[in-house]
Amino acid sequence: MADDTKNTDQSVDFGILNNLVGYRLRRAQLNFFSKFSEVCSDLGISPGLFAIIAIVERNPGLTQTAVAQALGNDRSAMVAAVDKLEKMDILERRPAVNDRRSYALFMTKYGKKFFQTLSGRVMEHEKNMASRLEGEQELEWLLKTLDILSQ
Repeated sequence: MADDTKNTDQSVDFGILNNLVGYRLRRAQLNFFSKFSEVCSDLGISPGLFAIIAIVERNPGLTQTAVAQALGNDRSAMVAAVDKLEKMDILERRPAVNDRRSYALFMTKYGKKFFQTLSGRVMEHEKNMASRLEGEQELEWLLKTLDILSQ
């Protein structure tokens, strides 16, 4: 495991934690999100906002509820996230075709260009993080394993 003592003045025995998949996944997630922030914070984008943009980019017209469900997010948290992305002129809400009480999400013209820049940064970040693995086979195994664990 990574050096768990790097942020402490004293050595810490993590005991059972080092044997827990969930704990190690959380540590890896924190590291990934920290590095993501270094790469994208100047653009005002968090991993959560990036996920919303990525879903809408590939699925224009989904409702906020459908995006929230796809990402496993709380529907109420989606409102604030979409508000922010709308203020940044990345996404826009339009009345949903099948239910005018709901809003469908679409990329703006600026949002499409913004996403190209953003996804380039994110892919470079992923490439840097994945370079710690021992080749493409290990990366494929990890992604498959994470898919299994997320079900």
